[in-house]
Amino acid sequence: MTNTNQLYTHGLWIAKPGNEQAFITEWSNFAKWTAKHQSGAGTGYLLQDREHPQEFISFGPWDNENAISAWRQRPEFKAFVSKIRGLCDDFQPRSLSVVATSAD
Repeated sequence: MTNTNQLYTHGLWIAKPGNEQAFITEWSNFAKWTAKHQSGAGTGYLLQDREHPQEFISFGPWDNENAISAWRQRPEFKAFVSKIRGLCDDFQPRSLSVVATSAD
């Protein structure tokens, strides 16, 4: 049965040419900070497109919407987004909930 209460944050990222490794490093550092300092955050994942190495997808589970909102309001989140905008041509953040799985 699908857990429709499970929430995820998701990001679509396009790194500027030549900034892929810098982006990975910044994302990793911030994800580790989030896991350590933000209540309600689960393990974050960053995927890189093998055919288009400038394109990335990030995602991770959260306990509830309040935790996501609190995280996005933190000065550390805002500083991270500001830094990332210098490394990326595009960033599209989203909040998602599970509606189906392959186990259904």
